[in-house]
Amino acid sequence: MRYLEYYEFRLVREALMERERLLKMAPHIMWPLRFVLPHSKLVRPAWMLKAGLFLYDHLASNMTLPKSRGIDFRTHSSGAALKPEYTKGFVYSDGWVQDSRLVVLNAMDAAERGADVRTRTRLIAANRANGVWEATLEDRTTGKTTTVRAKALVNAAGPWVARLLADTLKIPNSKSVRLVKGSHIIVPRVYEGPQAYIFQNPDKRIVFAIPYEQNFTLIGTTDIPWKQEPGKVNIAPDEVTYLCESVNRYLNVQVKESDVVWSYAGLRPLYDDASANASAVTRDYVLDLDTQDGAPLLSIFGGKITTYRKLAEHALEKLAPVLPAVGGESWTAQEVLPGGDLGDGGFDQALARLRRTAPWLPEGLAWRLMRNYGSRTYEIIGEANSMQDMGEVLGGDLTSREVDYLISREWARTAEDVLWRRSKLGLHLSDAEKANVEAYVGKKLA
Repeated sequence: MRYLEYYEFRLVREALMERERLLKMAPHIMWPLRFVLPHSKLVRPAWMLKAGLFLYDHLASNMTLPKSRGIDFRTHSSGAALKPEYTKGFVYSDGWVQDSRLVVLNAMDAAERGADVRTRTRLIAANRANGVWEATLEDRTTGKTTTVRAKALVNAAGPWVARLLADTLKIPNSKSVRLVKGSHIIVPRVYEGPQAYIFQNPDKRIVFAIPYEQNFTLIGTTDIPWKQEPGKVNIAPDEVTYLCESVNRYLNVQVKESDVVWSYAGLRPLYDDASANASAVTRDYVLDLDTQDGAPLLSIFGGKITTYRKLAEHALEKLAPVLPAVGGESWTAQEVLPGGDLGDGGFDQALARLRRTAPWLPEGLAWRLMRNYGSRTYEIIGEANSMQDMGEVLGGDLTSREVDYLISREWARTAEDVLWRRSKLGLHLSDAEKANVEAYVGKKLA
């Protein structure tokens, strides 16, 4: 709705088409979700919402998800969670993705196709020499530096894209990003049902409430300009208050700040289009190609997660004139990400097959493994025929065999990697269990 209000029709159309592709590429970590939008007379009129949702339904063709429709909360099940003054609203379809796992799976896919993926590595310097780039890299764990050469350099540093250009590469560029902080809170589940809610605030911003990790509700997000060091971003107390107040306008169950069990904040590196406020800044992306001194430098400004694959295609199109080897027919739209080859019947049938193959797996663990790893679950299980074969139980249903997989295949190097960056098991484990994971990872990598 926000994108349509600012006439970003191309971006919405591209995002809708990419959503369809992502649902097929990674059905284990991405799934359809119905969003319930209560109508508030104090914000946007009903006709505007209807018009926006009509465009949303028809901007792209061959969409497989159910279209939007109006609902009466006095009879619809989703109305049970809402205050009685909200009687009318709308429901529309979108998708949910485990964002950190999407990043990891793309890195895995690249590595399996021959890429040299280096985590915890910093670019110290890069210079053009003899028609190529020479870059100095520092391993942040060991402090060791290495020099690599490349025909092209892609600056996809996100919040640091402009700083890398100016401070590391010493290359002037008129383009920049505007950093906008988005914060989220997680509370124990505050309503029943699989639906998500989208709430309109008097300031015209929207806040989501989404089922999260089975037992929780995710509430977000904010739009706060960020002028400080990107690596120091965190949620502020007034943001917690804002998010609680936003959902409390609509929900029967009132969320208190003391209910928050976890929170996180991130930065959206939006292309700076000189808009007056953070919510109005475009979510589209700009690709800037610099070939003035031979070896090309491609800098990426802006972008959003839904269209990341299309952005990558456009990046290669930009590089094709100077790097013919990267040209040719696009192939990524037809491929699946690691674990995404679930076979006929999608996730539900894949889970049923796993339950038949490994009936000794507890039902909850089987579901979690399939939801996180898809078909790669069988790589984790290996030759195991019982839970005892899965190794030490480190906490909850997390076994040493799963952690070994994360270390060997997904670059996990710390307990935080395991519990928060490759999963969200940190929400479910006690402090003692988290310490067990930390001790095991430390021993494994010693």
